[in-house]
Amino acid sequence: MSKGRVALVTGGTRGIGRAICEGLMYGGYRVVASHNANDEAAAGFAEETGIPVYKFDISSFDQCVEAMAKIATDVGAVEVLVNNAGITRDTTMHRMDRDQWGAVIDTNLSGCFNVSRAVIDDMRERGFGRIVNISSINGQVGQYGQVNYAAAKAGILGFTRALALESAGKGITVNAIAPGYVDTEMVRQVPPAVLEKIVARIPMGRLGRAEDIARGVLFLVADGADYITGTTLDINGGQLMS
Repeated sequence: MSKGRVALVTGGTRGIGRAICEGLMYGGYRVVASHNANDEAAAGFAEETGIPVYKFDISSFDQCVEAMAKIATDVGAVEVLVNNAGITRDTTMHRMDRDQWGAVIDTNLSGCFNVSRAVIDDMRERGFGRIVNISSINGQVGQYGQVNYAAAKAGILGFTRALALESAGKGITVNAIAPGYVDTEMVRQVPPAVLEKIVARIPMGRLGRAEDIARGVLFLVADGADYITGTTLDINGGQLMS
């Protein structure tokens, strides 16, 4: 039964991650969240939701291994993993430096590997696991000023399919969600005139809500979703139909 399974959401204290955490919690999962930036926001999230929060850098393999061991001791081995954490360092390619490239690849793509690698052995031994990787519409179609972000999010899709092939025989499903433009703090920083043009290209006529993504996660991690693996679930209001 899904109720009581331990679920980790990386970058789970704000935005889409917070909605996923709350959705899983209301769905009966034992949820833990990770963060690596805003201590004040993380503390407020933990107080408001009662969800334990662990601070570690997902771009560090060693920190991920240590954190998974700590979570296993405190709560239980992770059975459901949502690789949601990510950063942006937007600029055009001819202005991008190596650090801006590396920071996004190391966090958004290598972080997905690091956390997944730290839980996959336990999942294989248990014969059960759910991994959902949060990609992006910009990893599917590209975006001006985001060669680093688009490359990382596109890489997540290949990572998802390959790991799904490796894991299917062990009762582990691995899927991706590619959100479109969602009404989050990051998107609200887009200039209003630009945001208006973005919304005009969305057939649904609005930005996505974080809860829209959370519902997709809940569907994919359910025990009954055991025949769905290696897929990408597009949640973008019809902006990209594949």
